[in-house]
Amino acid sequence: MIRNALIALTTGALLVSASSLPAMAAGKTIAVSWKTFQEERWKTDAAAIKAVVEAAGDKYIDSDAQGSAQKQAADIEGLIAQKPDVIMVVAFDSDAILPSIAAISNAGIKSIAYDVQFEDPNALYITFDNVGVGRIMAKEILKAKPAGNYAFIKGDKGDPNATFLFQGQMEVLKEAMDSGKVKNVCETFTDGWKPDNAQKNMEQCLTSTGNKVDAVLSENDGMASGVVAALTAQGLAGTVPVSGQDGDLAAINRVAMGTQTVSVWKNSVELGKTAAAAAIALANGTAADKIPGVAMFDGGKKKVKMNSILLAPTPITIANIGDAIAAGHITKDQACAGVKGDVMGCK
Repeated sequence: MIRNALIALTTGALLVSASSLPAMAAGKTIAVSWKTFQEERWKTDAAAIKAVVEAAGDKYIDSDAQGSAQKQAADIEGLIAQKPDVIMVVAFDSDAILPSIAAISNAGIKSIAYDVQFEDPNALYITFDNVGVGRIMAKEILKAKPAGNYAFIKGDKGDPNATFLFQGQMEVLKEAMDSGKVKNVCETFTDGWKPDNAQKNMEQCLTSTGNKVDAVLSENDGMASGVVAALTAQGLAGTVPVSGQDGDLAAINRVAMGTQTVSVWKNSVELGKTAAAAAIALANGTAADKIPGVAMFDGGKKKVKMNSILLAPTPITIANIGDAIAAGHITKDQACAGVKGDVMGCK
């Protein structure tokens, strides 16, 4: 249940709340370098972070890299010049960003890898369990389509989350693929995680297979919208299971409509609150490994050991849309717009 998941996150050890940390003086500055503000979810994260920082009497500043590794490097240089106490970075390219992270450390500033990992042992990594998200996607799609031709529409090649998600999917699908029940007929990265690029990738996949695609593992909801558009053009929407993540409002509506099978909800508000509280703690001198919920993580491609906080995601399917509505994440009108037939939560 999503409501129960929210309660667990709010009260559990993983969530770094203001009450779990010692009283601290106000007047610190927390900066965030966003990779892009084009996606709905980042605005939600930003609002949650800013609210916690300002409620503590601290200052929030940020920058938008607009999907450019070069601009993000310049942005971080500008943030460093403002002498914040902590800089959170949502990396556009996890390798290209490393010199900027070194510059942050050299300036005596703490860094947080927010949602997207960059491998630096001095940074605190805060995200959801993205391998686990991939597992959830694959389990739900496999449940809907136990055999057939699968397409894998992965995220941006420069984002390690795309690989983490695929890793989780492969763990679940290994047995079915080894037996030949599931076949990988298309696999492609998607530049910038952009829906239009995902649509083009899906169109090419349908062309190359003669429309013989039985299921699609799309790695986020934005790309799922492009995938569904491509399927719709071929009269396949609603018959081919499609995955996604982020709990986008449009995606939840697609789940209710039957054109998307699952959206793995990573509650951005809770992630933002967790990261903001951790940033305040770091700014006031708390060691990263002393923050509640922190554990070591070395699952990146270079196996760099990092202090990390991994939150648990929640799948939204047609069976529990009502829980998403009850949790206040989406209204019934938004979730159920255009829905025909007997859908739980839309009655």
